[in-house]
Amino acid sequence: MISLASIAAALRHGPWMLLAWVALMAFLFAKLEIQIEGPSGWAANLPTWRLPETSRLRRLFGNRDVTGYHVFAFAFMAVAFHLPLVLFGHFSLPLEARILASLAAFWILEDFLWFALNPAFGLARFKPQHVPWHPHWFLGVPVDYFVMSALAIVLYAYSYGAFAPPSA
Repeated sequence: MISLASIAAALRHGPWMLLAWVALMAFLFAKLEIQIEGPSGWAANLPTWRLPETSRLRRLFGNRDVTGYHVFAFAFMAVAFHLPLVLFGHFSLPLEARILASLAAFWILEDFLWFALNPAFGLARFKPQHVPWHPHWFLGVPVDYFVMSALAIVLYAYSYGAFAPPSA
């Protein structure tokens, strides 16, 4: 039986060292992205291609501007997070879940750190009226943070055995 207690038990023994590593990666990537984008978020001033506003593919990204910069940044990080599977030649659903959970946690934290650490932006401007690339907000943060956090928690819990049948 899946319960909040089984999820909590799995997470109690699970991802804390991994999350510390993911946080370090998010910090470094946020600092890099601040150097690249400066005060203009979501690649607003970068010389990159963008999907036309009429493109149906934009729906996959919440009707956000889809740029070459972001397509390749997201793809690069997905490939980088999967490197351990290639190095060790081992694949399993729990490992894939852990990687996807880590990737979700990375993007939430990296995005938030971009605001927090960017001297041209800062937390004072972390509000819907200043951040058009996050169109939906709840309780003062982008809705994406809640969705991705819930996804990460479920995937981490699965990867650490929260949904395994009880042993006899």
